[in-house]
Amino acid sequence: MRTINTNEMTQQFDNMFMAPARAFAALNVDFAEKMFNAQLDASKAYVDTSMAQVRSLMNVKDAEGLRSYMEGQQNVAKELAERVKGDADKVVALQQDFMQQSQKLTEENVKQAQETATKMSKTA
Repeated sequence: MRTINTNEMTQQFDNMFMAPARAFAALNVDFAEKMFNAQLDASKAYVDTSMAQVRSLMNVKDAEGLRSYMEGQQNVAKELAERVKGDADKVVALQQDFMQQSQKLTEENVKQAQETATKMSKTA
């Protein structure tokens, strides 16, 4: 029977527990950063659109200007609806990517744990 030294035990512990935990934490941090940036971009676009509309309204001086402003609101509403749909699609894509990467990571970690357990049982 072969004895396992401290370095081997530490390596096995790292392989089975710490490395997967670090990989999953890195995946979560990456996902959170992507989601935050997507939300930040969307928020900025919505604020910019709102501010542009307020400025346009402040420039209305007469009935013709008001009519023109109101006609432009249809385009703004259409563009905003398209932006909201695009932002929602982006979030869904980020979530799907995260789930696929999580599943792949889990499968890799299970395989690694099985290999490590097999090695440990052979050395015991």
